[in-house]
Amino acid sequence: MNLKEVIKLADELVFARTGKHLNDLQETILRGTWEDEDYKEIANGVHRSEDRVREVGMELWQILSKELGKKVSKSNFRSTMERLQVSLFSNVVQDHVRVGHINFCGESRHPPDIPNSHPPNPEKTNTKQTKTSHQDLSEMPELGAFYDRTPELKTLAKSITQEHCRLVTILGMSGIGKTALSVQLVKQIKDEFEYVIWYSLATSPTITEFQTNLIQFFSNSEKVDLTATNGTRLPLFKYLQKHRCLVVLDDVHNLFSSGQLAGYYKQGYEEYRSLFKQIEELSHNSCFLLIGWEQPREVAQLKSKHTPLRTLTLKGLDNASAREILRDKGLAEEENWDAVIDRYEGNPLWLKSVATLIEELGSSVSDILQNEPIFLPEDLKDVLRQQFDRLSEIEKQVLSLLAKEIAPINLAKLLENSRITSSDLLNALQSLSRRCLLEQQANFYTLRPVLRQYIKRL
Repeated sequence: MNLKEVIKLADELVFARTGKHLNDLQETILRGTWEDEDYKEIANGVHRSEDRVREVGMELWQILSKELGKKVSKSNFRSTMERLQVSLFSNVVQDHVRVGHINFCGESRHPPDIPNSHPPNPEKTNTKQTKTSHQDLSEMPELGAFYDRTPELKTLAKSITQEHCRLVTILGMSGIGKTALSVQLVKQIKDEFEYVIWYSLATSPTITEFQTNLIQFFSNSEKVDLTATNGTRLPLFKYLQKHRCLVVLDDVHNLFSSGQLAGYYKQGYEEYRSLFKQIEELSHNSCFLLIGWEQPREVAQLKSKHTPLRTLTLKGLDNASAREILRDKGLAEEENWDAVIDRYEGNPLWLKSVATLIEELGSSVSDILQNEPIFLPEDLKDVLRQQFDRLSEIEKQVLSLLAKEIAPINLAKLLENSRITSSDLLNALQSLSRRCLLEQQANFYTLRPVLRQYIKRL
């Protein structure tokens, strides 16, 4: 399928849903997406802000999702269009479609048989399918090299396949490797399940959209009444109980509000609370894997060794694995690598960012270490800003207090140094801890050096 065909088919779909053809920016986003460009690269090419390009892109994916009845995102756009072409080709006679040029017969610009249904996957319609053939990993990212996390993989695999935990959460700061670890985990355990799906929450789907997409996957587009009232079993559970399913929810933090303490749902997304509570409370043999910067507060409240819920807060790589990153980046002065790894706490993204800057400037590791204890490249500051902007004002105040302290500080001293009430301070500390932004030793708190440096420069 060439790019011209892709743009023409996408234009048909957008016109069918909105009555309007693709505008220049939408077409540019589709072209860039097809050619594996990220939003920043697309924005630079048209001299627009990355935020604006991302916003238009999200709107475009939502239009295509509604028209196809299947979740479409930047990460699965190519595979979705290719599967759609296969579906159209298989119905060439009855649908009057010339796939070679993506022309639809008749006066209407709407492709026949497309609205509110998604193209059948040949794997799903094969009567001889095995239990491992029901997989939709089109949204699972391809991240290249994976740096060893054997202990974490073993822990997660045991929780899911041996202890049969129903809900497992992987938490950690941006760049720590949550998604990379999850990809490896899914590859390792997917054959243990009848159905496996990787579902990105980047576009913040409503609970109705979410359930519809999953039920279509589990039932091959069976029509189901989704009108469930509060306190009743969600329709999705019929399938979770009938089959052993693995559902990976990436970017789960997109369900929660910015400017609030951790775990507060956005308006209109409160029904997800029922989903997560029922995953823990109702009998079934499936598992949800949540990936994000924060987790639902009801999950944090319910988890204990006596419940089928587990949470893994991901730390930085060990030195041996982190050194592989610097080696892959071609960094010289190997004798200084451990100092770099220590300062950036083995965070893969942070290490890649610093190593890239050193490489591009032709500098040396020793120069960076001598001139600035913690150097923050612009792309690293952008990553930190995304998380910092989500915080409530009280959390920002507490971080500012902690940023002034080099040594760990206890609660009494924090109260003495601020005008924050003890209740507000405790809630803020709990929320920051749930966001993985604090380090705690007994009743003493401190900030990660990189985060402290970022806050001090605000």
